[in-house]
Amino acid sequence: MKKIQSALISVFHKEGLEDIVLQLYKLGVTIYSTGGTQTYIEGLGVPVNKVEELTSYPSILDGRVKTLHPKVFGGILARREDAHRSQLEQYEIPEIDLVIVDLYPFEETVSNTADEASIIEKIDIGGISLIRAAAKNFKDVAVVPSKEEYGMLGNLLQEKQGFLNLENRKELARRAFKVSSNYDVAIFNYFNEGSTDLSFKHSMHQAEVLRYGENPHQSGVFFGDFDKIFEKLNGKAISYNNLVDIDAALQIMREFKNADPTFAILKHTNSCGLASRPTLHGAWTAALACDNVSAFGGIFVCNHTINMETAEEIDKLFYEVLIAPDFETDALAFLQKKKKRVLLKTKDYFVKPRSFRSLLNGVVEQDADLRTEAKADLKTATKIAPTDAQVSDLLFANIAVKHLKSNGIALVKNKQLIGMGCGQPSRVDALRQAIAKAKAFGFNLDGAVMASDAFFPFPDCVEIADNEGIKAVVQPGGSIKDQLSIDYCDAHDMAMVMTGHRHFKH
Repeated sequence: MKKIQSALISVFHKEGLEDIVLQLYKLGVTIYSTGGTQTYIEGLGVPVNKVEELTSYPSILDGRVKTLHPKVFGGILARREDAHRSQLEQYEIPEIDLVIVDLYPFEETVSNTADEASIIEKIDIGGISLIRAAAKNFKDVAVVPSKEEYGMLGNLLQEKQGFLNLENRKELARRAFKVSSNYDVAIFNYFNEGSTDLSFKHSMHQAEVLRYGENPHQSGVFFGDFDKIFEKLNGKAISYNNLVDIDAALQIMREFKNADPTFAILKHTNSCGLASRPTLHGAWTAALACDNVSAFGGIFVCNHTINMETAEEIDKLFYEVLIAPDFETDALAFLQKKKKRVLLKTKDYFVKPRSFRSLLNGVVEQDADLRTEAKADLKTATKIAPTDAQVSDLLFANIAVKHLKSNGIALVKNKQLIGMGCGQPSRVDALRQAIAKAKAFGFNLDGAVMASDAFFPFPDCVEIADNEGIKAVVQPGGSIKDQLSIDYCDAHDMAMVMTGHRHFKH
């Protein structure tokens, strides 16, 4: 056990600091500080030693240099042994037993402004150096590296009356290096944006231990800020599989955030129901009709406020998660009666422009697929051009197939996903699955359109579609045998458009 007899305090965020300062004063701890923190401590009526008086140097260069001095770092880095202590005595350097630092908010500044000068000024130099020095010398020095640890220190001071053991100091050092590594990664990524440097560095501050991973025998942790995207209004803890499906739901509904009322029903990240209608109740009814069997236990997501009429219909079916931009008061109260059902209010449809996943013994990173084709992107490849109604359905189908696992086929009629095939080893298999599902739920394929997530290497898919009454097709094109499919369509009065962009999803 070592008693804290001296402390250096230099923080950006002062909220929560008052109790710590008063406890240190009560314990007779000598306090050193500078700048705004010094003024804050003096305002509490607590005596404080100015760092400037210790170093005999004022704060210079607009505050860029305050604590960077041997009389500060010597007192932190010195081992409490004769050889080091004799040097401290020789150079009149006081031992510092506790360092409390809260860094300039670099990430917050980056998210709030594009002004480079403001961002650069929020790169902390003295603070990060103090953190690293104190953490390195954890055997003799305790470090509080951010406002997140104020509470922990306050509890320790109260419980142990200023005495901290090695375990306490080592845990604080662990947290300190977590803070410093996160900070460095954020700064690197700012400077690396647009660079050709192929370094992979990511740092996420928030973590939530999940009940388990993909299966009960696997542990799992979610790293990220869930609350930035959603407000959780009801329900049990969100699981690993819920998170994966919620991500897929957000991705697809992002495509419809400014559209007519639209509902999607997802199972294992794939849409088994998707429809747009003039009313939300109509969209729900149409989406459920796509496949009311697979919808059981699914993830439901929409782009308009949930009203009571729709809530009453949704409540008839078991579901895991319901996501909406808002809920009418009576509808929310009604849905909250089932305590385990997760209700999420969407705050933001933000999707990071870069995505990554673990593979083999490494990580693959890529641009997120944020492209959404518009009418102008559809290039007619056949003699017959699609009608306006067909174009509307083709664009809808193109979005639907983009969010299905490859190989994927989507069949759409009147902005309703009436058949889908996904995750199949061949495109023909995906189409046959889509047709079988459509017929199983009583849909008439005459007048429907088809979307494929990749090109047709042979005309077999358009032939199968034609035989079922499908007369308009959208695909990316790009096969050396594109003309075979085009020729078949021309010979059978079918319209085909190409987008020039593939949407594989693996």
